[in-house]
Amino acid sequence: MTVSLADDLVAGPSGPVPLRRYEPAAVRPGSPTLLWLHGGGFFRGDLDLPESDAVARALAARGVPVVTVDYRLSPLPGMPWAARRGPRARTPFPLAHREVLAAYRAVSEAASDGVVLGGASAGACLAAAAALAASGTPASDDLPAPVGAFLAYGFFHSRTPRVPAITRTVRGHRRLTHAPWALDAANRAHARNGDARADPRAFPGGHPLDAFPPTLLVDAEHDTMRASGERFAAELTAAGVQVVRHVLAGSRHAFLNRPGTPDSTHAIDLASAWLATHGPDAPSP
Repeated sequence: MTVSLADDLVAGPSGPVPLRRYEPAAVRPGSPTLLWLHGGGFFRGDLDLPESDAVARALAARGVPVVTVDYRLSPLPGMPWAARRGPRARTPFPLAHREVLAAYRAVSEAASDGVVLGGASAGACLAAAAALAASGTPASDDLPAPVGAFLAYGFFHSRTPRVPAITRTVRGHRRLTHAPWALDAANRAHARNGDARADPRAFPGGHPLDAFPPTLLVDAEHDTMRASGERFAAELTAAGVQVVRHVLAGSRHAFLNRPGTPDSTHAIDLASAWLATHGPDAPSP
């Protein structure tokens, strides 16, 4: 299916926020719009990252309207002075959260069939925090509630859960870059003090989730962050949230950043099927 792209800007809390809109030639009837956030540990990534662009193209080709967000990046772990100037200077929490909510408000105003908030890795954390805020916990300027959340290999807790049985499955460079201590360092660069890291707008895991929308989680088997995904799924289930979770056997972190691979294609298939059942007129479970 033909997909049209258009770059856009919406008013944000500290200047314009760049968006990219992916419009299918024929929108699937009743399809919500997916507001999609790339990953990158809060400190890297952009709208051209395959995890942003290729995912949006693939889902839009299946009739799902998608909008991606070039949210404000956080400081580099261990180098808080780097790139701290300019109109899109690196800035710690809560600016990325506020920019995502500004994008969500703008997209919601034009989305007649509702909005699903989604993201991968750090983007999944930002999407979950925005979904929680837009659902009223904490209240966020009477934003419309999202109709769902699609979260891929995300981490949702300020301190990475230590699960040795999961950590031992990680191979290659991620044994170092995705060691729990390294992930915690990125989290501290994003939310720079204890009060910020305890804020549900920074890390929604471990907070009341009763108002959270129906959720699809797709995790990688060989991924340190799976420990946070498992805990968050359990927290959602305990709160009575409708949750569908898949762990892709044999997969590694960031499979959506490798378009065309079996894991990426499988995840897109799962997301497309789930989104087809989560518009505003979908039947209650």
